[in-house]
Order: sequence, then structure tokens, then C-alpha cells
Amino acid sequence: MHAQPVIAIFDVGKTNKKLFLFDENYKIVLERSARFTETLDEDGEPCENLESLRLSVLDSLHEVLQLKEYEIKAINFSTYGASFVYLGDDGNPIAPLYNYLKEYPEVLKKQFYNTYGCEEEFSYRTASPVLGSLNSGMQVYRIKYEKPDLFRSIKYALHLPQYFNFLFSGRAFSDITSIGCHTNLWDFQKNEYHYWVKQEGVLEKLAPLFPCDQVMTPISSDHNYKVGIGLHDSSAALIPYLLNFRQPFVLVSTGTWCISLNPFNNLPLTKNDLANDCLCYMSYEGKPVKASRLFAGYEHEQQVKRISDHFHQSVLKYRNMEFNPGIITRLQKKDKLSNNKNGSTILLKKSRFEQRDMSSFATDEEAYHQLVLDIVLQQYTSTQMVLNGAPVKRIFVDGGFSKNFIYMNLLASFFPDKEIFATSMAQATAIGAALSIHKHWNKRALSNDIIELKYYSFKLEESL
Repeated sequence: MHAQPVIAIFDVGKTNKKLFLFDENYKIVLERSARFTETLDEDGEPCENLESLRLSVLDSLHEVLQLKEYEIKAINFSTYGASFVYLGDDGNPIAPLYNYLKEYPEVLKKQFYNTYGCEEEFSYRTASPVLGSLNSGMQVYRIKYEKPDLFRSIKYALHLPQYFNFLFSGRAFSDITSIGCHTNLWDFQKNEYHYWVKQEGVLEKLAPLFPCDQVMTPISSDHNYKVGIGLHDSSAALIPYLLNFRQPFVLVSTGTWCISLNPFNNLPLTKNDLANDCLCYMSYEGKPVKASRLFAGYEHEQQVKRISDHFHQSVLKYRNMEFNPGIITRLQKKDKLSNNKNGSTILLKKSRFEQRDMSSFATDEEAYHQLVLDIVLQQYTSTQMVLNGAPVKRIFVDGGFSKNFIYMNLLASFFPDKEIFATSMAQATAIGAALSIHKHWNKRALSNDIIELKYYSFKLEESL
């Protein structure tokens, strides 16, 4: 019996850390999952347990390499962004994996932007809204001024995907999807590092760039698999769509964050874009991808708890609630202005539902429809920001909201001139990381059935 050729993908999120084995048709043949308790950095702030993560990655790959039924031809990585691993001369981490939600010192922020241009102009050049520690370049800047001894000891600052690559290849490289993701490091106007990176001595801490579609050999001669450079998860999730669809589209990737990605919009970011959390990611081909973000998945989770508590229902009730257009029509008439996409400016930070009185709803079903309506109103505004200037006819929705019948029908009614599809694909970010190095491990032609589509075309009688 011949061993089945597979690719191993480590898909590391903030909550779940997973290992997948995909066959040559990109079907999952094995899945392992783990969670780790956070540890604390030297300031007492929660952060990733880097040592536990390192050991888990090495041990889990060692385990699957022992399985006789599979032959691992390649490995690659997709992880969350804005997280640097700092290596010393011996190749070992010399600092915690700092949390990108860690509060950034106001004094240092003012010092930085006073030195390198006002926030507005700098954000425009780097396609990076002012996000504090979420701008990973600012984490290195902070180390330089708060921990100068540590800064001098850093041989390389590697984003998390490239650290995993380093564990297996023994070579330090950077990749453009991580460097180009709201880091403050990349000048999108000049298509090179922003000049502050060299000015502050940060450039020498960054490893050379390595192409996302190329591979290297592992550090151990006992194995003949190929090693990919690793990708930022949002950029990885886009790859299956770029390879399967040639006509312009927008991908709304939904989860804790709902991110609208338009790889066909070449217009520069505006001041209004940047003020509303619109930014640019970088595709695995090194091309800017205009994107807008909402914290809608998190808000949905919190407000569902509020509804369930008020009406004494289980939160599980709302996972597959059917769409009731009659309820939407009643809600429209009841609160016409705030339920209208052409009404007053919609706040993108939080939906209106947080301010709504639960006692104003007759049933929990009505309350839940209002919650999703409020979120879709936000989503319309957010997605519209990346649609302008691009001849897009299709919008694909993946992730949690793609399975929400109320969300999908309302989104279709808000975009009557677009084809709206809910997509079903097992682990888009992991598959994207696998597809990026397809030619180096897989002899088969790309399958055209990786993405399943469900079309939505609902139109409300009264336009929202």
C-alpha cells in the first residue's frame, strides 16, 4: 500500500491552533487541534505562550511524520498577524510574543508621529490606520526606546508565520503578506519599506523577503518535504478565490472580525477610509488588497447573550434561525430611519443594537432579526468602502455569517446589483497556504470544486 501524498498546514489563530493534512484534492484527511493558556509578559500583560506553541508545532509534526499511511510532501503556515518573535544570535526567542491588543504608550506614539509625519499622512503612505500595538512595527519601535538592551540583542524580528518556517528550515526570512498588513513598515506609495524603518535601525532586524510561492528545504536531512515561508491568515484566505475566479469580486471574510477584501480596487485610501478602519493588506503576489474591517462577529456573540438572557432562551437557538421577511418589514416601518441603508451615517465601531431596549421587542425572534439587521447595515457601509472604483459584480461571504440565513438574505437585499454567494470551504486560510505552494508538492491540476457556492437573491418589498 502506497502512502498518500499530503501537505501539512499549521493554522494558528488567537484561540485555536490547528494542524491539517490535505490530500492532492485539498480534502482534509487529518485534523489536530489545541488550545493554550496564555502566559504573562514582563509587564503582567497576557500574551501567547510561545514555548508551548513551539513545542506543540514540533511535536505534532513529528507525530504525523510517523504515520505510515501519509507521505508529507510539504508544510506551510498561516497565522494571525501583528505578532513578532524576537530571536537572538543563537536563534532562540529572547522576548515574549507580545499581545497585539496591549495598550500602546501615548508618549511614544506622539514621539513617533511627530518625527515621521502626522498620523493622517503617515497612515496614507503605509495603508495602516493608527492602531497602536496592532501596527507591529510600533512594537519594535517601543522595544528600542523602552528596552534598548533587548533591542540591541535582537538578531531578527520575525512575524509568527516566518518563525514557524524558521523552526523547520533554520533560515530567517520575511514575507510580504505579513510585512504589508497594517504594520506601519511598508510604504505602499513607493512599494518599499518606509524610510523610518532604516532610520531607526529596524531594517537590519528584519530578515530578507522571500516569495510566498516558493519553498525551501528543511533543516533536517532526514526529511524530503518542502517548507513554505508562511502567510498572514487574511491574505491566505483570499488565495482560493483568486485562483478560482477571474472576474472581479469582493470577499467578505466573517469571524470575530468581518473583513471585506477587494483585490481589484486600485484607488488609494482616502482620509475617510483610514478614519473608518479601512486599510490595505498585501496579496501573496505582492499586490495591495483594499480592505475594511468590522468587529461584528464579536458584537454578534455579545448581543446574542443579551437577547438570550432577556428572553430566557439558550444561545444555541439562534445558530440556525430561519429568515422571516415579515419581521424585517415590521422593523422597517417601526424604525424607518435607523433601519435604512440610505439613512443617517452608520457608526462602524458598534451597531445600534447595543443601545436598543430589549423590552421594545415582542419576541426574541424579533430582537434577533433586529440585531442581524443592524449588523448588516454596518456591513453594507463597510463593504461599500472597498467597492467604490471597482467593477465588482460578485460578493462572496465565507466564515460564520455565511451560514446565517438572516444575514445572507439581508445582505442580498442591500446589494441588489450584485450576485451574493455564501461560500463553503473547509478551512479557507489553511487551504490558501497550501495552494500558494501547489506547484512544489502537487502534480495534479487545481480542482475546481474546492469552493461550494450558494446563491442568495432575496429582495425586500420595501427597499432598505
